[in-house]
Amino acid sequence: MENNKLPLLPPSIDCESVAILKALNGASRALGQLKGEISKIPNSQILIDTLVLQEAKDSNEIENIVTTDDEVYQASIDETIASITAKEALNYASALKKGLKIIKERGFLTNNDIQSIQAIIAPSSPIRKLPGTVLKNPKTQEVVYTPPQDYNEIVNLLNNLEKYFNIPEFHDIDSLIKMPIIHYQFESIHPFYDGNGRTGRLLNILYLVQQGLLDIPVLYLSSFIIKNKSDYYRLLQEIRTKGSWEEWIVWMLTGVEQTAKETIVVVNNIKALMDKYKTDIRSNFSFYSHDLINILFKHPYTKIDFLERELGVHRNTAASYLNDLADADMLVKLKIGKSNYYINKPLLDLLKKR
Repeated sequence: MENNKLPLLPPSIDCESVAILKALNGASRALGQLKGEISKIPNSQILIDTLVLQEAKDSNEIENIVTTDDEVYQASIDETIASITAKEALNYASALKKGLKIIKERGFLTNNDIQSIQAIIAPSSPIRKLPGTVLKNPKTQEVVYTPPQDYNEIVNLLNNLEKYFNIPEFHDIDSLIKMPIIHYQFESIHPFYDGNGRTGRLLNILYLVQQGLLDIPVLYLSSFIIKNKSDYYRLLQEIRTKGSWEEWIVWMLTGVEQTAKETIVVVNNIKALMDKYKTDIRSNFSFYSHDLINILFKHPYTKIDFLERELGVHRNTAASYLNDLADADMLVKLKIGKSNYYINKPLLDLLKKR
């Protein structure tokens, strides 16, 4: 397919058709419910640390970088045993947390910020300066899209996207409608040599947080995209070939609604499991503390030295706590290499089912 010049934002379309507004209503309601359920978790960092890694794994899988839940959570507390693909997931999680920190501190995201985030996901892959990048059908190798090739054009498009991302008055429509537009535009600019898909999906959640639609980044559309991967690529392409914006926006809003509802279930199940662990540890052991519960739920895998450092207790004390919990079948003790790991298996199972 020949390269057609990518228009600047905002798009010249009806962004508030009946179909879009209907999908927006469902997505907004589900997202509001999710925000409310998240507020019931005493330590929201628990959700960030566990669910960010799920999104990292899923987003990488869209790019055929496949790893398992166990590999990712093991690597999160001990990078020395991390596989190459698990390290990719950790990089994605680090990039998301960096973006979140910027949004929380400044309230906006610049192109330089996006480049620094992308550099964590795909190091040594800067903004494209050399022509030749094309997107191909993975099966037929047919060129289906040629993104902008000129460096100055790419920078101009990114500057336009930065304004669209940060200035509400630039396009006075609902933020949830703007999110699919931002995602399409970033993927079509395809500014970097590598990491465009992962960076673009990461920007989705950062935008929702920036707009106050969520307080923390726990709505991850990558799982929805994996289930509907062919539709994802088809709809992106049909905007380029047919101008089919409405179907794309409705599809993305449907993904927000479905993912929000699924995440509500996960959040409530995690809260119920936390409550059970609090009750059981209080009733059966003398070493209950909020910090201990937080550690057991921030990381499905933990180690003695991790508990020692986080609780500020002697190594023998940390080992005693974990072994007692393993003896009570609240944790599963597993030896990997020379180290013992203690797994919160009910939590890991909840996350896998997500």
